[in-house]
Amino acid sequence: QVQLVESGGGLVQAGGSLRLSCAASGRTFSSYFMGWFRQAPGKQRELVAAISSGGSTNYVDSVKGRFTISRDNAKSTVYLQMNSLKPEDTATYYCAARFGPHSPYTYWGQGTQVTVSS
Repeated sequence: QVQLVESGGGLVQAGGSLRLSCAASGRTFSSYFMGWFRQAPGKQRELVAAISSGGSTNYVDSVKGRFTISRDNAKSTVYLQMNSLKPEDTATYYCAARFGPHSPYTYWGQGTQVTVSS
């Protein structure tokens, strides 16, 4: 069983920055593939950024160059650094874990709200 707890959301003005954190339980965090998703009201949940167990990353086009996903295996934590925030980034952000590149995201956090004002 894997438990994920997000933190770091809040209200920020357009152009500002936030860093989200997701602390994971489990002794094998380093082997997890981690992702950050977001869901805005009335929209489908989308994968924003992902990081493999080896540190490879990928991003949805709308956040490339602005968001950075990283992980600290010693702290069992994955981060999402969000810069140059836009009002359209407003959403509930969730972290999720899976055990391999072809596995579904099985474990989810409770979500943290990010609101970007114009």
